[in-house]
Amino acid sequence: MDLRNIAIIAHVDHGKTTLVDKLLHQSGTFRENQKIPDQVMDSNELERERGITILAKATSVYWKGIRINIVDTPGHADFGGEVERILSMVDGAIVLVDAAEGPMPQTKFVLMKALKRGLKPIVFINKVDKPEQRAHEVHNEVFDLFALLDATEEQLDFPTLFGSAKQGWAATSPEGPKDSMEPLFEAIRKRVPRPPVADPDGPFTMLSTILEYDNYLGRLLTGRIESGRIRPNQQIKAISRDGTLLEEARVMKVLAFRGIERQPIDEGVAGDIVAVAGLSEASVSDTLCDLSVTAPIPAQAIDPATLSMTVSVNDSPLCGQEGTKVTSRLIWDRLRREAEGNVAIKVSQSEAKDAFEVSGRGELQLGVLIEQMRREGFEMSVGRPRVIFKTDERGQRLEPIEEVVIDVDDAYAGVVVEKIGQRRGELKEMRPSGGGKTRLAFLAPSRALIGYHGEFMTDTRGTGIMNKLFHSYAPYKGAIQGRRNGVLVSLEQGKSVAYALWYLEERGPMFIDSGVPVYAGMIIGENSRGNDLDVNPLKTKQLTNVRASGKDENVLLTPPIKMTLEKAIAYIEDDELVEVTPKSIRLRKRWLDIHERKRHAKRAEVA
Repeated sequence: MDLRNIAIIAHVDHGKTTLVDKLLHQSGTFRENQKIPDQVMDSNELERERGITILAKATSVYWKGIRINIVDTPGHADFGGEVERILSMVDGAIVLVDAAEGPMPQTKFVLMKALKRGLKPIVFINKVDKPEQRAHEVHNEVFDLFALLDATEEQLDFPTLFGSAKQGWAATSPEGPKDSMEPLFEAIRKRVPRPPVADPDGPFTMLSTILEYDNYLGRLLTGRIESGRIRPNQQIKAISRDGTLLEEARVMKVLAFRGIERQPIDEGVAGDIVAVAGLSEASVSDTLCDLSVTAPIPAQAIDPATLSMTVSVNDSPLCGQEGTKVTSRLIWDRLRREAEGNVAIKVSQSEAKDAFEVSGRGELQLGVLIEQMRREGFEMSVGRPRVIFKTDERGQRLEPIEEVVIDVDDAYAGVVVEKIGQRRGELKEMRPSGGGKTRLAFLAPSRALIGYHGEFMTDTRGTGIMNKLFHSYAPYKGAIQGRRNGVLVSLEQGKSVAYALWYLEERGPMFIDSGVPVYAGMIIGENSRGNDLDVNPLKTKQLTNVRASGKDENVLLTPPIKMTLEKAIAYIEDDELVEVTPKSIRLRKRWLDIHERKRHAKRAEVA
C-alpha cells in the first residue's frame, strides 16, 4: 500500500475539522445517501458544545491508490501538547491559514514545531470566499513567518493552495476553478514523502503517541510503526523513555483507521498508523517493541506547564448530594489517568490534606478537565489558578510571559492598551487589520491574564478577539492588582429568600436566585465596594396582625449572574474556592466559618 501520513495544523477556528469533512466526503469514504454530521471528527460532547477541537484524532482516506492517514489537531494554544506529540507520527503537514485573519499565534507555534521536525508543509489559505479576504497579502505573511522561523530552502519552497473548506474546493489561485479538493489531494501525493521505514522485515518497534480507553479492549495505544510488523496474539514488550522494561504482553487486537471508523486488521506494517490493545502499563511516549529490542525510540520533549491549580475534596455542607464520586482516592485515580494520556498535564500530591496539584498550559485546558470530571459524576473543590515560577542560576525569580494578539474595533483599542498596560503588559505592535479593526500585539505576564477575558469582552462590547500563546520566562514584573470588588458571603444555611435578596441587590449583583440552597461561607454575590460583606440571604418579612396603611411591596428580583466553570475559576481570589458538582457551580470561601476567616486575614496582614 502506498502510504502518506499528514497532520492538519492551524490556529483555532481556521477550518481544520471542516477541511477533514470535505476530504472524507470527496474521497468516497461515505456512501452518497449516508447521513453524516458536520465536523464529524469532533466526536467528543464538549467539542461539539464549544465548537473547538480538544483531542487530536486520526482518520484515513483512500484516493487513487494511495491511503492517506490524516491527523486532525486542536487549534487552541492550551491544547498545544496534543499537537506536539502527534507530529512524530506524520511526514507532512497542511498548514491552514484564514484568508482574512492571516497567521495567528497558534499558527506560529505549531509551524515552529513542524519545521523543527523537518516536515514538508503544504500551505492552504482557507476561507477565500469571505468578503474581507486578503489572500495574496496573507500568502506573503505566511512566507515571512516561514523565514522568521528559520525554515530550510526546501521548506520555504512550499506549494500554496487557495480555497474554501466549507464550499469544498481548492485551487492554485483564489479565483478557482471552484470544483473539488483534487488539487489538495494531488499536492499531498507529490509533496508528502512516504513514511521512512528503517527495516520493514526487522523487529517490530512503535512509539506510543495517543492513549485512549475502550470499555471492551482497555487501553488503546496509537502510533506509527517505525519498523517490522505487528499481528494479533504477537508477544511484545513496552519500554520507557529511559529504557526501563514496563511490561511484556500479548497483543489482543491491532486496529487501523478506515474512514472515521477503527477496524481490526490482520497485520500492521511499517509506516502505517495503528492502535494496539492488550497492554496495561504502557503510556504515551513509551516504546512498544519486539522482545529482542532493547533501545527505546527517542520521544520529543514537550514544552513545560505554566499554570497550576489545587483540586481537593468537596468539604462543603452540601457535599455528596449531587455527585457519586466524592472521595480523594477516586479524584486522584482520575487525575492520574488524565496525566498518563495527556503529556501537557502533570499531577502531584499536595501538602494539604485530600488535595492535589494539577499543572497545565492554560485556564481553558484545566477548565475542560474539570468539566469532563463533573460530567462523570465527580464532586470537588477547585482553587484559583497560579502561574509556575522558576529561579535562574543567579537566584532571580522568573515568571511565564505570554504573547497576546488582540483584534478589536478601532474605538476600543485605547481601553485595551490601557488595561493590559495596568497588568504590566508591553505593547509590541499596533496596526490596522482591515474592516475598521486594529491588531494589537503584547507581551504580558501569564498571571495578569488570569480572569481578564471577561473584562476584555465587556470593554470591547463582545466584539474583541484575544489569542494568547506562551512566549518565554522573564524576570518577575512586580505586583499586579487583582479583583477590585469584594463579595457578599452568606452567614446562614438554608434556602435563599426572595425578600432578603431584594434588599441585598442594593449592595451589588447576585450570583444566586431565590429558593437556592446556601450555607455559611458561600459567596452569593459581588459587593459594589472593595471589601467582603457577610449578609443573611434567609431573612424573611416580619408579619404581624396589624394591618399596614400602604400596599405590600412587590418583590421583583434582577436576574442573577450565571457563573460558568471557566468564569468562576477566573473570578475567585486566593482565599476562595469553586465548588464543582455534576449539577451546580458554587463559589465559596476557603474557610467557611466567619471567625476562622478573620483569624487567617489577621495572620496574612502580619505576614
